[in-house]
Formats: sequence, C-alpha cells, structure tokens
Amino acid sequence: MKLKDKVCLITGAANGIGWTTAKKFIAEGATVYGCDLQAFDISALGPNAHSAAVDVVDRAAVDDWVASVIATAGRIDVLVNNAGITRDAQLVKARSTGEIVGGMSAEDFDLVLDVNLKGVFHCTQAVTPHMINQRSGVILSASSIAGLDGNFGQTNYAATKAGVVAMSKVWARELGRYGIRSNVVAPGFTLTAMTRKMPEKVFANIVAHIPLGRAGETEDIANAYAFLASDEASFINGATLRVDGGGVNGT
Repeated sequence: MKLKDKVCLITGAANGIGWTTAKKFIAEGATVYGCDLQAFDISALGPNAHSAAVDVVDRAAVDDWVASVIATAGRIDVLVNNAGITRDAQLVKARSTGEIVGGMSAEDFDLVLDVNLKGVFHCTQAVTPHMINQRSGVILSASSIAGLDGNFGQTNYAATKAGVVAMSKVWARELGRYGIRSNVVAPGFTLTAMTRKMPEKVFANIVAHIPLGRAGETEDIANAYAFLASDEASFINGATLRVDGGGVNGT
C-alpha cells in the first residue's frame, strides 16, 4: 500500500500504460481520477477509480477537471502526465535519386507538440497551486527513449519528449521548496495495442536490440510510476528514469 490514501490524477488513462498505471495505483491504496480524450469507463478497477473525458490541449477543460477533483477529494497528491500521441514521418522523404516525395507536415508537427508538450504544461500548471498550498505533491511525466536518443521518423515526438524532460527539471528547481517533486519516466519499446500490430520482422528486430531479450510490459512502466509517486522516492527530484531493458533505440 505504497500510495494509501493518495489522490492521483492520470491523463491518458483509457488504455495501455495509463490504464495499467491506474490499476497499479489503486492496488497500492490510491484513489485515482483518470482522464482521456473520449469518455471511458474505469469502474472495473474498483470504487476508488473515477474517469472523465478531458482534452489536455483545452486549458479550460483541464481547469474544470482539476477543480472537480478538488471539490470531491479536497486535495491532489500525484499527477501522472501520461497522455500522448504520435504522428510519425521523416523530416523530408527522398528517393535515392534525390527526388523529394514527402515529409512531415506542419499540422502533424503542431498537433504532437500541442498534446505531448502543451498538454503536460496545462495539467501541471493547473494542479501546482493546490500542491503548493498542501506543501506536498508529486508530478510525474512521460518522456520516451526517443526523447533521449532520437528516433527515425519522429522529429515531432522526440522534440516533445525531450521538452518534457527539460520542463520537469525546471519544475524540480522551482517547486522543490514547497515539498513538490517532479520526475520523468522514459519508457523503451513497450507492448501496447499499437506495438502488438507491428509486422513480426519489425517487432523481432527491435527486441533484438534489447539486452534483456524482451519488450517492456505496461506493468514495468506502471511499477516505475508507483515507486516515484511513493514516499520511498522522497529524495528523488528532477530525475529521468529509463525503463527500457537497456535497449538501444532507433536506427
């Protein structure tokens, strides 16, 4: 019961890492308020699981969600900035002859920045005043090894995930005096509904670059979040925890 009686917000909680993190937090004694872009039902995780449809890009919607949690629970102990999207494309796609045949669109670049970077900013800024008043709190944000090492075809995604690391370090400096810790989890290749649909050869090639010989499970990431959210990590602030099996990312 590492998180007994903690009130925890988790964005992108409808599936994948977010859902598993909600499940883990509840098992550790927390009350979880999860959100996702579309309405979803989290009640299967128990009476301490609550869900809401929130677009993290919409600051007014984020503010309303946080206000509703405060009105109901009276406090916010942990925020997990998990929501994120991908819109992959090469910066410029060219044939071997040099002919330019495509590239990342400005629209896809902006959309990924809005969700993955501005969404993290919105949610963190919305909860921070309540944590300051409490003189305690934990902010956890999802980066990626793509944000640390880069990855082919992910200019927009890698930029946002590197930005999350930088913002988290700033918040660790600014908010530590109020008893608020800010840390990052950087997952490696993790089994989700999306990655399970990859061609078998592509999947095998990625796993071949992971020294532990397997892909990550969503539970691996959730366990990292649970540790960093708990008092066991009370002196960890401004850190980025890679959960990647020692893998070598990208090509």
